[in-house]
Amino acid sequence: MEKFFLKEVRIHARAGQGAITTASLLGEALFAEGKFAYAFPHFGAARMGAPMNAFVRVSDKPIRLRSQVYEPDYLLIIDPTLIMGFDVFKGFKEGGIAIINSEEEISLLGLKKNQKAFFVPANKIAQELMGRPLGNMAILGAFSGITGLVKIDSLMEAIKRRFSGKVAQQNLEIAKRGYAYLITK
Repeated sequence: MEKFFLKEVRIHARAGQGAITTASLLGEALFAEGKFAYAFPHFGAARMGAPMNAFVRVSDKPIRLRSQVYEPDYLLIIDPTLIMGFDVFKGFKEGGIAIINSEEEISLLGLKKNQKAFFVPANKIAQELMGRPLGNMAILGAFSGITGLVKIDSLMEAIKRRFSGKVAQQNLEIAKRGYAYLITK
């Protein structure tokens, strides 16, 4: 029987922090690499700052599953304050990788021994380069660097297609720094 490749990503953020854009860009980059990808958000009342999730599934076969991601292989935590108020590690798979937007290591109750967490000062990187603490692009770059699931060049192309001018250049540099941050640690 042929083995079926399926990986799932769950993104934790607050509305306005770019989680939907993060999922969309990751899905687009994966699709450009010839993989099947499905990216979608989940949120309640749409107000700025409300906790929300976005999800990405990637496979070597068409994806028919349309539910939320309940057992992610990867967690992208754009807002680390959510760790304290929500069980962001619920359903996190054995051997899973979490990438957390934080300048320092923080206590991670709920993380198991065989799961890995990487901390990236994503907001700091974005603040330095664009004057706003929107760390989602640095988190995407870090995701590429640590997991290898998507090539950094594919992410760069997706960013170029989504943004233009100065905003595109800033986002490209932020993603590159997130990528470089993890591969140099």
